[in-house]
Amino acid sequence: MVQTLKVRDAADVEGAIREAIAAEQPVDIVGHASKRDIGQPTEAATVIDLSALNAVTGYEPHELIVTVQAGAPVSDVISMLDAKNQQFAFEPMDTSVLLGTSSGAGTIGGMIAAGLAGSRRIRSGGVRDHLLGGKAVSGFGDTFVAGSRVVKNVTGYDISKLLAGSWGTLAALTEATIKLVPKAESQVTLVLRGLDDATANRAMTKALGSSFDVSSAAHLPVSETRAPGDALARLGAPVQALTLVRVEGIDVSVANRARSLAELLLPFGKAESVDTEASVEIWQALRDVVPFAATSPLGNHVVWRIVCPPTAGAVLGTALKRDTGGEVIYDWGGGLVWAALSPAADAHAATVRAHAAAAGGHAMLLRAPKEVRAAIDVFQPQAPGVAALSRRIKENFDPRHILNRGRMRRDDLP
Repeated sequence: MVQTLKVRDAADVEGAIREAIAAEQPVDIVGHASKRDIGQPTEAATVIDLSALNAVTGYEPHELIVTVQAGAPVSDVISMLDAKNQQFAFEPMDTSVLLGTSSGAGTIGGMIAAGLAGSRRIRSGGVRDHLLGGKAVSGFGDTFVAGSRVVKNVTGYDISKLLAGSWGTLAALTEATIKLVPKAESQVTLVLRGLDDATANRAMTKALGSSFDVSSAAHLPVSETRAPGDALARLGAPVQALTLVRVEGIDVSVANRARSLAELLLPFGKAESVDTEASVEIWQALRDVVPFAATSPLGNHVVWRIVCPPTAGAVLGTALKRDTGGEVIYDWGGGLVWAALSPAADAHAATVRAHAAAAGGHAMLLRAPKEVRAAIDVFQPQAPGVAALSRRIKENFDPRHILNRGRMRRDDLP
């Protein structure tokens, strides 16, 4: 029977982890548990629930910095920032759409542990680029402070960068300080219709390489099975291929840049312009991969998240569609390929990873049944040298492999 410990503060977290060390039993670290269906399945007897650590302990709008406890709901923090016309630059992904979990669930700790960023990642960086510091409890049961307004601590590690995307396997984050950016006054999305994947890739590359400060670029091929998504359906998806390019900023600048960008993209067709309100909905749908939603016709498909050089995206996606019969969507100018593939015992892992490797990228299985995730490597297998380095870092933070044991590696044993 699984025991859940709902902790009240960092001292409780320390106590729970020290008890686990003494008992030589691993623990799972959760907030709202909204992402527990991602990664290798774990079987810990004890769950440490951080959801009660949900306070905003510092917000300095004039400094563009917020400090929150790990269990604070992401939706609440975003609403608070929105009231001050501020936001997270990296557009944190809401995984509930893909996984079919409770809408609006998810904590700041989970957001940082997963490190899943939206479409603006191509220009503004990911979660780790905006994490200034935090407090966490290590696998020794000790609280430590990382970063804040300095880059490295005396250990030589840039700890904040290590914690982002570590899926709770290095430490239990209890508080985080995150850099903010002002919300754009307006945004415009330019829409090109009917391009094939390779041509769309060239158009996105040209837009992103221009001087018009493009914040995101995506391409949705024609599909007979993909869910339309309300905001995307109003543009004509999925029955028509759409190539989307966004510019953001102050009103006058956005209008001028969008006009100039449309002229630059004329060789690819005449771009239509979508203004702020509709544009926001479009990029939220892409951020959360609504066309592959759990409630969509592709809801029973496995979903891969493949990162590669942007210029290689179309070649990778086209080959993957040809070899598997699946569907793809391109974000980050082609640098992020979402692939929905038919159910299979191995989730088509060998094919996906072969194409990712050929493109110089890596792949993560984001959605699949538990038995499939247990049978294959969910995260990209590391090269021997990188794996050895990762293991040494793990030993320095959690030598008994107490925290989220097995979440990222099937051979995660002390």
